[in-house]
Amino acid sequence: MYQLTNSRKYMLRVDLEDFDGNKVFALYSSFSVGPEADGYRLHVSGFKNGGAGDSLANHNDQKFTTLDKDQDLYDQNCARLYLGAFWYKKCHHANPNGVYLWGDDPTIFAIGNVWYTWKNNFAVGMKSISMKIRCVS
Repeated sequence: MYQLTNSRKYMLRVDLEDFDGNKVFALYSSFSVGPEADGYRLHVSGFKNGGAGDSLANHNDQKFTTLDKDQDLYDQNCARLYLGAFWYKKCHHANPNGVYLWGDDPTIFAIGNVWYTWKNNFAVGMKSISMKIRCVS
């Protein structure tokens, strides 16, 4: 992603769908990922709300954390705690790489593929989350 977003300007669109068939999006007019030496840091700005809310605000300027490479700001590895890999901070408002939940599962907290600013609930998994970039220059 760094090689791709380093040379040109990109925007990001995140499309979400819940299990009731509702669809929303979040749009960012600027999206890039930093180099490996900087932990593949996320840079997003220019948010436009399509109903999803801005869950990436909490993740902006964060390094990418995986099970084997803890680069988040929490005292534990967020990828291990929430069974995903993402640009975690302390830990997440979005977890698109989390466990696929079949909608609302109150027995499981925050390990699912959630987008908190839409559902205001860490136990509601999305039917689908897609993150798409498009060149703007």
